[in-house]
Amino acid sequence: MSDLFPPFEPERVESKRARFKPIPFRLLAPNVITLLALCLGLTAMRLVVEGKLETATICILVAAGLDGVDGRLARLLKGTSRFGAELDSLSDFVNFGVATGYVLWIFVLHDLKSFGWIIVLTLACAMALRLARFNVMIDDPDRPDWQKDFFVGMPAPAGAITAMLPVYLHIIGVPVQEYGALFVGLYILFIAFLTISRIPCYAGKTLGTRVPRDRVLPIFVAVVVVAGLLFAYPFEVLTFVVVAYLALIPVSVARYRKLERAHSLPAPAGDVPPNAV
Repeated sequence: MSDLFPPFEPERVESKRARFKPIPFRLLAPNVITLLALCLGLTAMRLVVEGKLETATICILVAAGLDGVDGRLARLLKGTSRFGAELDSLSDFVNFGVATGYVLWIFVLHDLKSFGWIIVLTLACAMALRLARFNVMIDDPDRPDWQKDFFVGMPAPAGAITAMLPVYLHIIGVPVQEYGALFVGLYILFIAFLTISRIPCYAGKTLGTRVPRDRVLPIFVAVVVVAGLLFAYPFEVLTFVVVAYLALIPVSVARYRKLERAHSLPAPAGDVPPNAV
């Protein structure tokens, strides 16, 4: 009889209630944005096959923008989770490793035959290695706080945006395809090297946390001007941004080395920690 009618177990009921407990929307919102970015990356692959190179490029660029939004939104809403971090990395690999490489293959790298495909594979593998290293470094508790303002190597979204520079030039009228796919391939290999290198790139994560009052109105005006230029001359602005970003990498390296030397200096003899006495 006891087998047919087991005794009431309140703990089992409580465990079921905990299992089906509603999840706050703040935990779902960043993941929804990540999935939208993933859909854009996959759609870019379809569009480039259909000959819509410009629209495919815009999809990858919007996906890169959403990648910057989902992380900040998760931190703002306190909705960060391990699941979200893994989903974000998988989405980044598809968008910036697979989709970006495939768009470049259809654009011009197919002229290099097997060597062009090797370049696409190199870019995809470099993005995968870069994202894997980033995930490992997140869990490193011994990393100093000042190093968190820098990426180790070029981040995946920036790598995709800079890798698409030949497409921007083609759209604004520069005969990139006439110059040959070899130069484009060498440039893509250079970007792939930057993503897996240990060259420090400024992250800018602390930007926007505090803004002086006297700079609020100038920032508003600057945002309006940049937005207007971006809508009127999108690929010209992107070309300028990519060139400026690559040119500022040595500045970022110099800043990193300076901070590294400053934090490696021993403390003055008069500075005694309070708990040392």
